[in-house]
Amino acid sequence: MAKGLLVTYALWAVGGPAGLHHLYLGRDSHALLWMLTLGGGGLGWLWEFWKLPSFVAQANRAQGQRQSPGGRTPPLSPMRFAAQLIVGIYFGLVALISLSSMTSFYLVGLPLAVGLGVLLVAAVGNQTSDFKNTLGAAFLTSPMFYGRPIAILPISLAASITAQKHRRYKASVEAETLSVRLYRLGLAYLAFTGPLAYSALCNTAATLSYVAEALGSVLSWFSFFPLLGRLMETALLLPYRIWRLLVGDPVFGSSFFQEWEKLYEFVHSFQDEKRQLAYQVLGLSEGATNEEIHQSYRELVKVWHPDHNRHQKEEAQRHFLEIQAAYEVLSQPRKPRGSWR
Repeated sequence: MAKGLLVTYALWAVGGPAGLHHLYLGRDSHALLWMLTLGGGGLGWLWEFWKLPSFVAQANRAQGQRQSPGGRTPPLSPMRFAAQLIVGIYFGLVALISLSSMTSFYLVGLPLAVGLGVLLVAAVGNQTSDFKNTLGAAFLTSPMFYGRPIAILPISLAASITAQKHRRYKASVEAETLSVRLYRLGLAYLAFTGPLAYSALCNTAATLSYVAEALGSVLSWFSFFPLLGRLMETALLLPYRIWRLLVGDPVFGSSFFQEWEKLYEFVHSFQDEKRQLAYQVLGLSEGATNEEIHQSYRELVKVWHPDHNRHQKEEAQRHFLEIQAAYEVLSQPRKPRGSWR
């Protein structure tokens, strides 16, 4: 049955951020992506207004085409690559918040989450990518940055490059019933939101700490690129600005930033606590110089290196990782509280 453009626009207007129009067009991967990101933060949903005619035409062509375009490789798309990178980071941050307490998270949970985010974008539309190679790139990159939240960025980059390298058109398959498609989408949605909801409800304090750590990690990525930091903040503030305009309050005075400043104060409070714990791990008082931090780190690493403590290897490994994490925290420059406004 041919898909109608008017119906597609109506579904886009009513339930676009939830991916209803993509579900109608048979673009299940795109529908799931919109469900998990609320229409790409609203920006992707608005941008699609001009793309809907091509989506409808593509869906109608796919219904009349029984064979896949074999032998051809899809053209390289910088926008798809950027979306893969961003969604991979997003999936990694959600995993960091909800699953980072599990054993071997940085070796299993994190690369799996990032790789699946990249593959989800790769499967949007009539394209897909190689599952094994993309996840393999994510798992091979993860040990290089073991125990560091910043690992999300290189893992997503490696998986996105691999997915683009192995991109291909989807093979034609038999049409499935709507109930089967909804069942599959529901399972995927629960797999994404279930751990996050469980962590928030059953371990609220730890979840808040993980959220603050994830936000702090994101903000620290932009500390060396002030322009990108300002663009990042503008993008995060954009939905709130649109909402304020819709409710009829276009005035953006100092009160506009109050709630946003509370968020940064919340993040900074956890960052300060992390620095205090880091000083304790290295046996230093707050305000120690960089030379003192480096010297204490070197001495403690020699004492607790696992190779030097074979009789208590597990304890030494735990202390060794704590020392490395503390040194990494104290090595980062401390940003003033108002620096992100």
